[in-house]
Amino acid sequence: KNGWPFSSAFHTKFPEYVHARTHLPLEWLYAAMRRFHGPSSSVLAPSPSVYRELTARQFTNVRAWSHGVDADVFRPRPKDSLDLPRPIHMFVGRVAIEKNLPAFLELEIPGSKVVVGSGPDRDMLIRRFPDAHFLIADGDEQLAGYFSAADIFVFPSRTDTFGLTMLEALACGVPVAAFPVTGPLDVLGLTGPGETAYGCLDEDLTAAIGRAAGKAPDACRAHALGFSWERVTDEFLTFLAPIDAAA
Repeated sequence: KNGWPFSSAFHTKFPEYVHARTHLPLEWLYAAMRRFHGPSSSVLAPSPSVYRELTARQFTNVRAWSHGVDADVFRPRPKDSLDLPRPIHMFVGRVAIEKNLPAFLELEIPGSKVVVGSGPDRDMLIRRFPDAHFLIADGDEQLAGYFSAADIFVFPSRTDTFGLTMLEALACGVPVAAFPVTGPLDVLGLTGPGETAYGCLDEDLTAAIGRAAGKAPDACRAHALGFSWERVTDEFLTFLAPIDAAA
């Protein structure tokens, strides 16, 4: 409105989320997003995969931007904050349709399934999966304790642009099991299905969980420390659009 330059960021796949609820064509929804971000001097994409996807969808002003984790808060802690049968399989995040939680909660795996977070689907999932444990974290300190108590972090979403909770889990020394899609691919540094020293991606989520089990906590944390707040901040500052004081 004032003619000032600005930047924007593409943190959430709103087209996919709206499509899941309304079944409107993705082409229409991405056209709306291109118009929304069109005047931006730079659209910050939170991962290499999102950068490639937006470029392929004819966004012309995309910049690749890293994500980071506060490794001082999210660090390995004692695993005794949850008194549940092990192994403890955990998801942390918004409890909503786009997180694809039934793909995790329907699995027949030993131990316990824990979901930490709130959202519109929480009550429905509590009724549908009475054997799972649903928790709410009161602040980052308690959340870091929950992360650390887990044996495997399970991330069933297929639509996240990055999935910061995977990075927080790794910083707490917990390996990741997920589908080989945008977000997990970038967090684990893979280009497709595969395994690293800190997690596994597979279209068979049970297989991914089995192969992620027993990964060394030190390897998980070492990988997470490669995503620093300093790097995120430096990149963010370079992408800002200066405003002429005379304007």
